[in-house]
Amino acid sequence: MSWSILDEIYKILEDRRDNPRAESYTSKLIAGGIESILNKVSEEAEELMEAAMNGKHGVIHEAADLIFHILVLLVYKKIPSDAVPLEFMRRRR
Repeated sequence: MSWSILDEIYKILEDRRDNPRAESYTSKLIAGGIESILNKVSEEAEELMEAAMNGKHGVIHEAADLIFHILVLLVYKKIPSDAVPLEFMRRRR
């Protein structure tokens, strides 16, 4: 399994933050500020929990939505893309 797609998405999100586009969902979400982003993270987490409670159907889709919105939060906070993997590595020791 490769997570390199997350690096690619992270770079796109940074670009949407730094070079907003009127038609971009991400640019609009970031422009809405922390409250807007946290509302989406919360909404997507709830949708993932609902999908998981109802079986396997929809879990992958909802997990991807939640991970995407967590990445938006990290980009908004200007947290480096390697910060979370480094935290996982630190915890593994």
